[in-house]
Amino acid sequence: MPLGLGRRKKAPPLVENEEAEPGRGGLGVGEPGPLGGGGAGGPQMGLPPPPPALRPRLVFHTQLAHGSPTGRIEGFTNVKELYGKIAEAFRLPAAEVMFCTLNTHKVDMDKLLGGQIGLEDFIFAHIKGQRKEVEVFKSEEALGLTITDNGAGYAFIKRIKEGSVIDHIQLISVGDMIEAINGQSLLGCRHYEVARLLKELPRGRTFTLKLTEPRKAFDMISVRSGGGRPGSGPQLGTGRGTLRLRSRGPATVEDVPSAFEEKAIEKVDDLLESYMGIRDTELAATMVELGKDKRNPDELAEALDERLGDFAFPDEFVFDVWGAIGDAKVGRF
Repeated sequence: MPLGLGRRKKAPPLVENEEAEPGRGGLGVGEPGPLGGGGAGGPQMGLPPPPPALRPRLVFHTQLAHGSPTGRIEGFTNVKELYGKIAEAFRLPAAEVMFCTLNTHKVDMDKLLGGQIGLEDFIFAHIKGQRKEVEVFKSEEALGLTITDNGAGYAFIKRIKEGSVIDHIQLISVGDMIEAINGQSLLGCRHYEVARLLKELPRGRTFTLKLTEPRKAFDMISVRSGGGRPGSGPQLGTGRGTLRLRSRGPATVEDVPSAFEEKAIEKVDDLLESYMGIRDTELAATMVELGKDKRNPDELAEALDERLGDFAFPDEFVFDVWGAIGDAKVGRF
């Protein structure tokens, strides 16, 4: 067995189809949650924000998704600062911002703002709406939830699998933030921590979810959506370039990702869902960046251990990531 992989710690899959994502969900802010998590680039502390002089001087237009005048925001370098700027523009507490979508006011998980924003993208901010408490009987191991997080301490439902336990509960919808499970607060937790808790709930028992749904405009109050399918829509904006938000270091303006990078990120994100029960395109992008120049799976394993070691990725997952990156390189989509 290759030396690097032979020393790796192994972790069983957290969930079957209960995932966590930032969207490109899952943007890290470098702050540990109540269960010991951290930023999207790995559960570890990030560096302090760069001085204003080093931040890209870009202006984005934004509205509240349920309806508002148009605001202008600039001078942010990570998702937490972005939410702060939006809150400032609309005179809201920053904690009211749940997540953002690009170029649509609807709760469209294919347009979820993640680690990159097109330079011509319009940002819609979804804020807290009605709170609700729901009892769920766990009749099966997999609840059918896909979970993501907003990179600033809120985990929410990205997708509901058709025919699943959750699909039969009409009060639970895509976009709902999971505030607590059985009274245990999840504010500040990362997606994979919430996925772990859901997986560990005993089958054959009832548990309680405390949820907050995004505030809706009149034209959004309709039949509940099951959420987008993986890869069913563009993950990035339509602008000619993108602003990449990072959990450590300054935001950078980059060209739109190549076809190889987009496909590799999509395939790695699918693997995160399959093995870990999470979806996190920023994490997937980091893994592709770490792996695209590596010569073999052992080198990839060492790079992942060094940068993302706290995730404890299983060896078979690392091999599959290596294969996915290789397939994308040669055009095997």
